Amino acid sequence: MSKHIGDVILDVNNISLSFGGVKALSDISFNVREHEIRAIIGPNGAGKSSMLNCINGVYTPQQGQITFRGQTFSHMDSHQVAVMGVARTFQNLALFKGMSVLDNIMTGRNLRMKSNLLMQAIRLGPAEREEIEHRKRVEEIIDFLEIQPYRKTPVGQLPYGLQKRVDLGRALALEPQVLLLDEPMAGMNVEEKQDMCRFILDVNDEFGTTVVLIEHDMGVVMDISDRVVVLDYGKKIGDGSPDEVRRNPEVISAYLGTGH
Repeated sequence: MSKHIGDVILDVNNISLSFGGVKALSDISFNVREHEIRAIIGPNGAGKSSMLNCINGVYTPQQGQITFRGQTFSHMDSHQVAVMGVARTFQNLALFKGMSVLDNIMTGRNLRMKSNLLMQAIRLGPAEREEIEHRKRVEEIIDFLEIQPYRKTPVGQLPYGLQKRVDLGRALALEPQVLLLDEPMAGMNVEEKQDMCRFILDVNDEFGTTVVLIEHDMGVVMDISDRVVVLDYGKKIGDGSPDEVRRNPEVISAYLGTGH
């Protein structure tokens, strides 16, 4: 890979998270460098989604800090995280099923809109200009994701693989610096997975977006990631290049031990 990986953009330090008496994460630390594809893997119940939820402010960890672009937070507020440039997709699609592809992706632009809702509602000059500008950006994303034929189709009528693509489009509409992908390929067939891999690589490559990815398919992870962190029962058991992680005895036993 000839791409340039930059400095640390996101630093996770000693994060611990419990629900009731159950430890979801124990003292987890790892970092993400600018422009890399960073995978978080591990068996079911390892704490991967909980980790993502701490990064984007859905959960508040009991211990530890997260540093994003040099600013340190003990708790990330989810709106603030989005404004700072972190977007995410969800494991179970949170799309508006009755709305068109275009309108779903447009909802991702809302944070970028400066004019207030009243101006938007009556479409006064600046708001109208702004909407035209945002619509143009959304059309570019639709082209990029190759979903032009479905622009006006209600999302609920699309096959699953395309719905996942719309979800990615909505996250991209935020123009994030860091994109968090929570199992973007869950439930996909081989062809849909290949498409999604290509789009993730293109987003990373063409937009320069840093990607943090949770994925179950080890083949996919090994193919597209620059570095991999491995969790098991809320603890970190491996961190390194795909090859290093693949050879790590603790990682092998965690996966073999859970019927992988």
